[in-house]
Amino acid sequence: MRIKCYCNLYVSEGIRHKKVQVLEALMRQEPTVPVFLLTMAEGDHNQLEFFSSVFLKQPYYKEKEIFIVGLAESYLAAVDLVEQITCEVLSQTGALNIREFILTRQKSFEES
Repeated sequence: MRIKCYCNLYVSEGIRHKKVQVLEALMRQEPTVPVFLLTMAEGDHNQLEFFSSVFLKQPYYKEKEIFIVGLAESYLAAVDLVEQITCEVLSQTGALNIREFILTRQKSFEES
């Protein structure tokens, strides 16, 4: 599994204080605390999806590349982060193309 994180990673309030530890565990592929990962959805027609980090232990993810956009301590916190991202994208662009917004910012970050 290859994990890449968004340059402006969204983190819910409940795990903001342990963001570094959570990310380090994810990068080692040993998530010790179950968190919800907001990721770019597979396929170009979808935008975001979220799921528990516990799922990363499934063989399906062994060869996958995962682009993490946000971290949340619970399902409800993940829903709140999606709402926050949606509102931010709408206010900054006037549209709801979350995928394009995030990937454009990430590309600019990587090129700088």
